[in-house]
Amino acid sequence: MYKEILLPVDLQETVLSERAVIVAQDIADNYSANITVITVIPDFGMPMVANFFPEDAMRKARREVKAELQRFIESHFREPKKIQFDVAQGTPHKLIVRHAHVHKTDLIILPARAKDLGKMLLGSCSTHVVESATCSVLIVRP
Repeated sequence: MYKEILLPVDLQETVLSERAVIVAQDIADNYSANITVITVIPDFGMPMVANFFPEDAMRKARREVKAELQRFIESHFREPKKIQFDVAQGTPHKLIVRHAHVHKTDLIILPARAKDLGKMLLGSCSTHVVESATCSVLIVRP
């Protein structure tokens, strides 16, 4: 049923992703599916803003985020060498949905966010992904 699973991870809030990793591994094991972990770093937006940063700033940031994502995968997955990963730059929900479409993802697994005294709510990124994705989306609560 599922062959390609996409697991977006916010490296600023990895605790939210811990249960989603377990769920993704379980589903992948049951269906012999591949897992791709993606994280999205914001771009500089307007070219005027980008002029305030050194030319190689985004390249360096991307390299550092890639290394951090690799460390996350190595510490959270049973078989990290089997996990594909990608670092994208731009608007998170748009890039998650685009990546899922381009790579023919069957299932996106997103962690839910905890806010307001323990009340569980979908974040705006999750809401946009659920509304825009053409594949199934599973929201995992902590």
